[in-house]
Amino acid sequence: MLNVGHIKEIWRYPVKGMAGESLASGELGERGVGGDRTWALRDVTRKEIQSCKFRPQLLLCQARDRSNGAGRHVEVTLPDGAVVESTDASIHDRLSRLIGRASTLEALRPGSDLDFYRRHKLDDHTWFEELKATFEREEGEPLPDFSQAPPAFAEYVSTPGMFFLVTPLHVVTTATLRHLKRLNPGADWDRRRFRPNLLIEPSSDALGLVEQDWIGKHLKLGDATIDCAGTTPRCGAVTRAQPEFAFDKTVLRTVVKEADQNVGIYGLVSGSSTIHVGDPVYLV
Repeated sequence: MLNVGHIKEIWRYPVKGMAGESLASGELGERGVGGDRTWALRDVTRKEIQSCKFRPQLLLCQARDRSNGAGRHVEVTLPDGAVVESTDASIHDRLSRLIGRASTLEALRPGSDLDFYRRHKLDDHTWFEELKATFEREEGEPLPDFSQAPPAFAEYVSTPGMFFLVTPLHVVTTATLRHLKRLNPGADWDRRRFRPNLLIEPSSDALGLVEQDWIGKHLKLGDATIDCAGTTPRCGAVTRAQPEFAFDKTVLRTVVKEADQNVGIYGLVSGSSTIHVGDPVYLV
């Protein structure tokens, strides 16, 4: 095994689409970091789970797990600073007013409840046009290759039984963010724009889009193994304002032009381990 760096930050996002929380340690398993994406906002009219792709206002909220990573109870800090618990019946109305759509905050349901995870479809093509629009490409810029999407992509907003569409883990390196900062120094390349679960600090001599070289290989963190499954194509969500930084469309322009649309990689986890900030990361 080759030591390729260490864990700089661990993140989870208890409510899909909202800003998350940084952890000193966490449980890593087949469903990613414990407590990650255990709740989501669901549009009452469309009967569809919402994400920050379609509802960027969600990024102005910060969610925290209050059940030791079990996902049973979350609290949400709203843009006005108010903190609302998932047990508070008013949370549905408050979030509905924020995004301008009648919505309810919902916990994960079993994978057998297929209708809960299903896409809203007026017809065979409108849903796809809506999805493509969220990538906010300008004239001449390519879209991701949707042919590589999971089989359930066309029918479900997320994999039934989870609030993840592709994989339960997302990895970004600090080398990639430094590389993009050099290309576009005027932009704010805050790692939170890219919503990593693991921010990895590579070896000191690592340059460029380091994690892209790990695709098809495996990372070892304690007793857990991460299959580096594929690239992470970026949409308009990376340009959006969050509580501590502003809207910046140049971020996406740089990613599309200089990073082949991708920042970070998707990971599949086998085994389990308690991980800590500072832990070594090995390439198998």
